[in-house]
This record gives sequence, structure tokens and C-alpha cells, in this order.
Amino acid sequence: MNDDNEKLRKDILNRLNRIEGQVKGIHGMIEKNVCSGDVLVQISAIRSAINKVGGLVIENYANNCLGIEEDTQQQENLKKLIKTINTFVK
Repeated sequence: MNDDNEKLRKDILNRLNRIEGQVKGIHGMIEKNVCSGDVLVQISAIRSAINKVGGLVIENYANNCLGIEEDTQQQENLKKLIKTINTFVK
């Protein structure tokens, strides 16, 4: 595993740990019967965070699992597609 892949893996794991903490926070909010509006704000934050993780996983898959050689037109097209997907899921 190269350094970029290891950095990405650690980034994804850190993001997932934060999401886990947010979910636990929502659990506590529900137990305490906190205003639903506040809970919805936290749910929205989690959705955004998990979409970002999904985007990173898609990018990793596209760059490392599809067998597209670097410095080709396919690679440039792939970068455009990844950018479009990440914009869509925000």
C-alpha cells in the first residue's frame, strides 16, 4: 500500500470515527428528548459526512481498482466524473 492509499485509509477511518460519535450524540439527544429540530441538524451533518466518506471510497476505487493508466485521457475523464459525483452527493 503506497503512502497516498495509507493516508486516504486513515482519513476515512477518522471520518468514520467522528460519524460514530455524532450518531452516539443523536442517541443521547433522543434519550433526553431534545428538540427534534436540533436532532435533524445533527442528522443532516451525519448525512453530509457519510456522503463525503462515500466520495472518498469511490475515488479510491476509481483510481486503484479500475486499471486505468495514469496520464491518459481516460484518467482525465475519470477525474471529471469523480468531481461530478462528489458535487452531486453533497
